[in-house]
Amino acid sequence: MMTSDTIQIKRESLADAVVKKLQQQIASSHYKIGEKLPSEPELMQYFGVGRSTIREAIRILANKGLIRVQQGLGTFVELEQPSVEPFHQSLQRAEGDDVNEVRQLLELKIAEKAALNRTQEDIDVMTVFLQNRHEAALQNRPEACIEADIQFHIRLAMASKNEVLVDLYKIIADKMKKSFMEVFITTETLLSKQSMHMALLQSVADRDPKKAWYWAAKITGQIR
Repeated sequence: MMTSDTIQIKRESLADAVVKKLQQQIASSHYKIGEKLPSEPELMQYFGVGRSTIREAIRILANKGLIRVQQGLGTFVELEQPSVEPFHQSLQRAEGDDVNEVRQLLELKIAEKAALNRTQEDIDVMTVFLQNRHEAALQNRPEACIEADIQFHIRLAMASKNEVLVDLYKIIADKMKKSFMEVFITTETLLSKQSMHMALLQSVADRDPKKAWYWAAKITGQIR
């Protein structure tokens, strides 16, 4: 059972701070395999945080395989040592600048690989997506424009013929789509980048990885 003393945690990343502390306690055998963790109210008092923070921490630990939650019975330690969180789960939890940074890196490699490995079918499909993107942008339909943009970039990833890049990009694309929906109220900015997308497609069609890299960097704002 927890003591009456309350541990004060800095207010940033509260759930992660709770996760880190509980991981340490599990790793040091403070809580042994099969042992039941304290109740939510006890954990709230111990860490000095709210119920939602404790529930998020429990969810993260459960995803890592460190604990198991049994409805009506409680939460139990599953493993003695912390496991490494699967990369795709970490990526799915990522937000904001972290997501954009990974996206920028992926876009460059994808563009290069697509220029080397694309098929004519890839070019034909991407051409249709860009046409749809342009039409939606001209009609000021942000949602349709963003959807066509995302599909173009996913197909570009598929043209790389690297399944790992495709899987990673699909996760990133889902995150970016949500962000784009919030940022782009009109299609003005999207329309301004249409010519860059066309140049990227042409570079891929020409099998020119250097130019493809350049236009991918332009589109993602890595070069001016």
